[in-house]
Amino acid sequence: MKAMILAAGFGTRLFPLTIDRTKPAIPFLGKPLVGYVAEYVAKFGLTDIVVNLHHQPQSVIDALGDGSNFGVNIQYTIEEPEILGTAGALDLARPHLEGETFVIINGKIITDIDIAAAIVAHKRSGAIATMVLKENHKREKFTVVEVSDEGYITKFGPHATPVTEAELRDTEHDIPVPLMFTGIHIVEPSLLDLVPRGGFSDTVTDIYIPYIKSGGKIAAHVAAGEWYELSTIPRYLDISLAMMKSGDVHFGRNCTMSGMASIKDSVIWDDVRIGDGVTLYRTIVADGVKIEDGEHFENVAIVNADMVRSCKEIPEKALKGYVQGENYIVPLN
Repeated sequence: MKAMILAAGFGTRLFPLTIDRTKPAIPFLGKPLVGYVAEYVAKFGLTDIVVNLHHQPQSVIDALGDGSNFGVNIQYTIEEPEILGTAGALDLARPHLEGETFVIINGKIITDIDIAAAIVAHKRSGAIATMVLKENHKREKFTVVEVSDEGYITKFGPHATPVTEAELRDTEHDIPVPLMFTGIHIVEPSLLDLVPRGGFSDTVTDIYIPYIKSGGKIAAHVAAGEWYELSTIPRYLDISLAMMKSGDVHFGRNCTMSGMASIKDSVIWDDVRIGDGVTLYRTIVADGVKIEDGEHFENVAIVNADMVRSCKEIPEKALKGYVQGENYIVPLN
């Protein structure tokens, strides 16, 4: 069985960390984010991998290579001149996916969900595809997926609505836990017959929803386990800190400090120089940044300002920042 890792997105909400690379290629505690995904699927025997590329494709190729460092064998598809969407990606990858059941997984997640159990559930369902879901206890801003008593998707609703702690404690109100999509599907090759040829198309909007409305069955497998999506800079920092096995600071390669510094709850990438008397708290410092003597930063991301100046435009969804000396500072509030 093969797996397809979706890695073609722009990563606009992670800007400026994605100035020189696409989102799946950003470093996460010592390895590229998409490398975790490759190792994860390999644990379930999914070692033949297709990775789709579009934005800054070489950054993913540089991060993964042929896949051997992550226990997989990788073939790439490059979407050009335009990105093709999650279903359009399948269209381009048809030659690699036809003929057997395959797994699709988002290239920006870290999880320990049991794919093997999901595959077993999928085979039992008889459905053309199975979406792996999880309970959204925190009511984070993810689309609510509604499921029938028989275990099939019935509707994709709006984003989950936050619930106060008081409401959760109120036993008089039975507040159901919404279900959310994890970015993992198990798919029969016959689904490719539903994928339009050429151009942009989305798996949920253009395939699943029309298929369900026509009477087709898309199964749901509700999984347990840890699951993180690194889609914004604050989430990147929070998840990094949550997953650190020891200490509260991660240093990349070739970092130097010229004196005493106070650094807490921070992520430091490669080739960073930190001056004397520096204080960093809840700070992400990107590759090649120099923090001058005595500087203090809290709850920010820092990249080299020249990299931002070289951008044609700052993405609309990006957090706003400002230039300070040689650096570009992005508050994470």
